Formats: sequence, structure tokens, C-alpha cells
Amino acid sequence: MSRSDGTLVRFPRAATPPAPAPSPPTPGRSERDPRIDLFRGLALVMILIDHMPGNPYEAGTIRNFGFSDAAEAFFVMSGIAAGLAYSGGFARWTHGGGSLWRAVAPLWLRSWTLYLVQLFLTVFALAAFAWAAAAFGNAEFLQMHNTGLFHERTGEALTGLLTLTYQVGYVNILPTYIVLLLVAPVAFWAGLRHPWHVIAVSLVLWFFAGLERWNVPNWPGGGGWFFSPLTWQCIFVIGLMIGIRQRQGRPLVPYNFALMFVASAFVFFTLAWREIPELGAAMNERMWQLGQWGVPGNLVAHNKTYLGLPRLLHVLALVYVLSCLPWIRTLAATRGAAPLRLLGRQGLLVFAAGTVLALMGQIAMDLRPDEAWLPWALPPIALAISFALAWVKDQGRGIASLAERRAGPAEPREPAPAPQARTGIAT
Repeated sequence: MSRSDGTLVRFPRAATPPAPAPSPPTPGRSERDPRIDLFRGLALVMILIDHMPGNPYEAGTIRNFGFSDAAEAFFVMSGIAAGLAYSGGFARWTHGGGSLWRAVAPLWLRSWTLYLVQLFLTVFALAAFAWAAAAFGNAEFLQMHNTGLFHERTGEALTGLLTLTYQVGYVNILPTYIVLLLVAPVAFWAGLRHPWHVIAVSLVLWFFAGLERWNVPNWPGGGGWFFSPLTWQCIFVIGLMIGIRQRQGRPLVPYNFALMFVASAFVFFTLAWREIPELGAAMNERMWQLGQWGVPGNLVAHNKTYLGLPRLLHVLALVYVLSCLPWIRTLAATRGAAPLRLLGRQGLLVFAAGTVLALMGQIAMDLRPDEAWLPWALPPIALAISFALAWVKDQGRGIASLAERRAGPAEPREPAPAPQARTGIAT
């Protein structure tokens, strides 16, 4: 502005407010991946079928087409689920935006919930087989799946039940998952910064634990857990790192044509190994010879307790191939895949119900071995009941969420952390 005499007048410039400090980065929330629910639901279906031995549907489960089975799917999906659901709290804590306890507490609370489910399933198994023995006068039921130890050494077995060291057959997968959730905060803390370092440490632990047969001892009864936590942690940790990266919006292992080719070739080779008797016999002989020449057993054997290398490589190859095929995601989002997605969304309920129904199916087929229709009918009936329970719970959650949104908060509340996606086989 100028005065009447032409002299230029300059007004003082307004002070510029200081720029706000940058907020700590937090993982972004991406659209729900339908493949997670789909494959979790599919794994639950296979677990239920495989837990009723002798039914014709067993021939269609994954264990007949490769080295790994639904157990490996359980752990890798559980790891991915945990990475997606809980990494946000740890990311906020590492950047000063939240407390460590708020990050750890949901993990440990989930572990506690699974512990209660494990107790219930074990007690149910003991009660079901004891009832069958008394009701039908068949004492063999008192010895099935390690239940005899409970009747012979009841006090010790009860203590072992509470400490997870007494396990019944077909009810022994959750204890390892519970332990892994308890120690997972360390993997989260390191994995947010250096995921490949965490995987390297996990692989070293897997190798030496398998080599030296490290395991959690069973008591009473001796032996070790059916799923050694020190080896099965490997596949869980890899899934955990996948979930962390997915929540961050980037893949752990980007698509690579050469890697895709190798992984696909390995998957098809294992299929041929299982389905062509001559090839299978020849390869098994070669693996045995490698063991005789001094190659560590966990590298050449298909041992399940210590997660032998063939099983580990097979499930990792499957995960990579399926994650890289774009049509898989399209298929997972279709209406036809909705039943499997529903089972996956209600994973813990479906897992528990499936275990109960599978044990009852075992009893029925053992009592009526000559009834040819039972093996054909019981698995579909159990799946239908599981689906109905999942549908009821899913509808209840939807109604409760709608009612909460309509009612609105009764009073101002502290901002909650980012919602945890319910993505896990046992969630």
C-alpha cells in the first residue's frame, strides 16, 4: 500500500504458525482380504473331516496331495491372522503412540480364551469316551486317544490338564498355539522393524529344535507334545510376518516369476510323489539313503511333531503360489465361496464345534462299524451343524453392531485402538 505522497508502506507480515509435529506412522487399514476367511474355513472343514477317520471324504483333503496337511494351514493362517489383528497396537507403541500393555493385552487375552476352550474340549473328550464305555459296555473307549491315563492316574492327569502337559488325541493343537501367542510380543516388536531377521532366527531355532528333538514334555505319561512349539513356531512366525506386512500394505515376498515357477514345480512334484507309487517309492528310498549318509533327520523325514523340512517347504510353496494367483482372490470373493468365508469368520466356534462333533462321530462309527452309511453321513451332518452355529453367531454380531451404531455412545469415551480384524483359524 502507498501513501498519498507515493511512499510505499509495508505492513509487518503475520507470524506463520509452526508446522505441527508429524504424527507417528501407523499401519493403514486395508480392505478385508476374502482369501483369509476362505482358506481358514477350508482348513476347518479339512480338520473336521480328518478328525473322523474312516470316512470317504478324507481322500479329498490336502494331506493326500502333498506333504503338509490342515495342521500346517492352521498355523500359517493363525500367524497371518495375528499379524493382521494385533500389529497395529505394537506399531503405535514403538512410535510412542500407545502403551506396551495395550499392545500385549489382546494377545494374552486371546491366549486365555483359547486355554479355556482347550480345557473344555479335553474335558468333553474324557466325558464322551467315559460315557460311551459305560453306556455300551465297551471298556476300549476308556483307553482311546490317551484317555486311559486319566482313569489310571486321575490326580496327576488333572494337574497336567491344567498345565497343558496332559493332552488327549485330536485335542492337541491348541496348546502349541496358546504358547506361541504368549511369546508373540517379542516377534511383533522385532518383526515390525526387521521381519527377515526374525524369520532367520526362527529358522535357526526350527533346525536345532528338530535336530535335537527339543519339545515340551508330557506329564503324566512321558513323551512330548504332538506339535513341538519350538519347531512349529517357524511356520507361525512366517505367517505372522506375512500378516504384519499385509497390514502395512505390502507383501513379504513380492511376485517373482522364477520363484513362482520353482514353487509351482515343487507343489506338482510333491503331488506326483504322493500319487505315483513308483516315484514315491524311489524318492522315499533316496531320502532314507540321505539319512543313512548323515543328513539330519529333520531335513529328510516327513516327521509331523518336529515339522520336517518336506512338510515345511510344501506349505510355504502352497502359500506363495496361492497368494500370487489373482483369480484366487476373485474366487474367494464370489457368492459361492460365502459358506467357507462364514466358517472362517467364526473360526473358534467352528473349530470347537467341529472337534466335539468329530469325537462324537468317532464314537458312533466305532459302535456301528457295519453301518456303511455312517461314514458318508456324519461329516456332512457335522459340517451343517457347524455352519448353522456360525450363521447364528454371525447374525448376532451383525445385529449387536447395528444396535450399537444406532444407539450411539452413552458418554464420551477414550479413543479405542484400531479394530482388530478377526482373522485366524482359532479366532
